[in-house]
Amino acid sequence: MFAISKREFLRLIKGVKSIIIIAILLITAYYSAKFSGLLLTLADFSASEAESIQTAGLLVLMLFFGQLFVMGLSHDVINRETHDRTIRFLVTRTSRLSIVMGKFLGVFLFWLVCISASFLIIFFFSNKVDWVSFLQLMSLLVYQISFTILLSVLVPKPGFTMFLSIIVGLSFPVAGFWLTLTNNSWFSWLKFTTPFYYLQEDHTFPIILVLSALLLSAAHLLFKRREC
Repeated sequence: MFAISKREFLRLIKGVKSIIIIAILLITAYYSAKFSGLLLTLADFSASEAESIQTAGLLVLMLFFGQLFVMGLSHDVINRETHDRTIRFLVTRTSRLSIVMGKFLGVFLFWLVCISASFLIIFFFSNKVDWVSFLQLMSLLVYQISFTILLSVLVPKPGFTMFLSIIVGLSFPVAGFWLTLTNNSWFSWLKFTTPFYYLQEDHTFPIILVLSALLLSAAHLLFKRREC
């Protein structure tokens, strides 16, 4: 499992698309932290708002484009192995659960490094870390990674998941926010299946990890039943 996660992490960290996304995250964190002081002097924020405003730019970026970023880099995290026939080698060496978890850990570690580096830049400006925002953002990424793995198991062709990564990556946050805000009784219950609803309060975001575990479990069960 750890060999698979290491391989996946190194594949991501060396990619050209990864470098571009890392640059976007770091630039966003830099300007979010740099101009937060100006915003604090121009407007009257509460103590809690003042603590989170320095990470606001990074949070907004990942809320609206996080799913697109994750899927853009890892849409083929499972079906790439199936398409290239390397999955036959993996299943003879380790269990399918180890493959799914290894892929998850590799992608998670990549994003942990990216977000930690972004928060480190913010720390240089603010001399403090907003741990609540950090944990909320990481829980959101865990959900997005789990959803991406499930989609990669469901769809066997990497080319098709690459197309879906654009459609789903752009539409998912829009649909999620609409479900969170709508009063339509036919659809409003679906808000409990999205991470956006649980990010409204500081104490509810751990529920996102439960949803992520369900997605990973579904991915494992489907992958376990599939012929390689």
